[in-house]
Amino acid sequence: MKKISIIVPCLNEQEVLLMYYERMTKIMGQMKDAEFELLFVDDGSTDRTLELLRQLNNKDARCRYLSFSRNFGKEAALYAGLEHAKGDYLVIMDVDLQDPPELISVMYEELEKGGYDCVAARRVDRKGEKKVRSFFSAIFYKILNKISKVPMVEGARDFRMMKRKVADSVLRLGEYNRFSKGMFGWVGFSTKWLEYHNVERAAGRTKWSFGKLFKYSLDGIFGFSTLPLSISSYGGIFFCGLAFLNICILVIRYIIWHDPVQGWTTLMCASFFIGGVQLLCAGILEQYLARMYMEVKKRPIYLLKETWEDDIQI
Repeated sequence: MKKISIIVPCLNEQEVLLMYYERMTKIMGQMKDAEFELLFVDDGSTDRTLELLRQLNNKDARCRYLSFSRNFGKEAALYAGLEHAKGDYLVIMDVDLQDPPELISVMYEELEKGGYDCVAARRVDRKGEKKVRSFFSAIFYKILNKISKVPMVEGARDFRMMKRKVADSVLRLGEYNRFSKGMFGWVGFSTKWLEYHNVERAAGRTKWSFGKLFKYSLDGIFGFSTLPLSISSYGGIFFCGLAFLNICILVIRYIIWHDPVQGWTTLMCASFFIGGVQLLCAGILEQYLARMYMEVKKRPIYLLKETWEDDIQI
């Protein structure tokens, strides 16, 4: 019998956690030919999430948990889950029920057929989501696919089931600044995509603000493309050529028409523009340098405060 480990990151999910467990209990009961492990990763929650995870562990031995010493982020939670999961097949999904648990049986059947190493889910629409967020998400995927050699599927979720060898390959990428969607694309392996319509969160509030999503998008861009670094070089060549051309025009004007150099306003506008471009290029370099700095320090991706093995009784 194959064992399926389901990795579930949690951050302040007390409203939806029990709803998720009840829904998953039905799915696990229907799949008689597989053994299950629910591995919840508490990412430094400040509500009753950890308390509920302890209760679930005492109630159902299939429910296991890891609790971080503080909030390290969803990417760290996914990494910890992949490290501690024991299953032959590993599933990543959110606890808010936006990832339909019913798709797990479909994913399992596809992997058992032997044609794929991974089965992942992607949304075909964003019904119920703010239009501004949907717009910027679409722009992000278009930009990233243009500048990166790693394919990124628009609408892709973290929700996927993979064989152990895929998870082991992702774990070998031990970088501190992580972007899982890019990592799964980078390691390759044959992947089948399951399409489904967007499902709204069952309860609670999303933890992804616009600022956090923007920062996460930068991790994807700077983690899987070096094209932004070329902006400095190409920009420098362009402005050097533009400056040389402008000098030639001014010299010719003075020799032929004896026209003195004028235009203080134009000169100041050009100075501010070029200065802004220089700061932009310096900022791009700073982004790469900051990420290199974090990698060089070799700090752990996460720290554990408590696990199900601590045998805490409620």
